[in-house]
Amino acid sequence: MALEIERKFLLHEYPQALIKSGELAVRSRRRIEQTYLAIEDTQELRVRRITDLVTGDVEYTQTFKRGHGISREEIEYSISEGLYEQLTQAFLAVPLTKERTTADLGSNVIEIDEYDQLELLVVEVEFDSIEEALQFEAPDWFGEDISQSKRYSNKTVWRELQQQAALNN
Repeated sequence: MALEIERKFLLHEYPQALIKSGELAVRSRRRIEQTYLAIEDTQELRVRRITDLVTGDVEYTQTFKRGHGISREEIEYSISEGLYEQLTQAFLAVPLTKERTTADLGSNVIEIDEYDQLELLVVEVEFDSIEEALQFEAPDWFGEDISQSKRYSNKTVWRELQQQAALNN
């Protein structure tokens, strides 16, 4: 099982000026719709529809994650559109949607997630080792480090979205 090592930070605003100045070199922009199929305290199973906003290409993935914090086990693989549709229709859940910008920040790759259904802007930085993650010094424009906070995890946000949808129906 692969190991995902990342730190997450809140952002107060989208770093458009840094992109324009070239300090952030954008690699890709994608729209992500994700639905959780199973959630426990330290495990999750989700599916995603990922649309490249430049090419229009669409891919579908299923991911299992175990753990909490900056280091988690992860298995991710491609699935067919048909399987994705069957799974999401079986659960009848509201997908969590966001736009993800992947960019180079110096020698690091960052992912900026701007959520659609709530006012939340998060930046993630992935690392090759826990030591590298712990030594990382966030730039001034990064906000609070939320790497250990369950409050901002995608599965927590998705659960809240489902509760809100149930109240509105």
